[in-house]
Amino acid sequence: MSEKNIELGFSSGYLQRLTQELSEDLDKVRNADDFKAESVPFLVHALSQGSLQFSKNDKKRIVQAMEEQIEDEQTKDKQTKR
Repeated sequence: MSEKNIELGFSSGYLQRLTQELSEDLDKVRNADDFKAESVPFLVHALSQGSLQFSKNDKKRIVQAMEEQIEDEQTKDKQTKR
């Protein structure tokens, strides 16, 4: 797995998980009177800064675990369709 693929996979998974965990708070921010569409890139950038705390090895391990989880779910789906 290339370093670029690890970074892309981690960034995507990290933001998905973060937005799930913070969904109620993010809804409050989006519904605030002073929130504008132009604020979205700033918000995404701010949220993604948390990913900097993870080392390359941590990111690789997490991406591999996410891929294994997806494979397990696909296998279970195939088995239930039989």
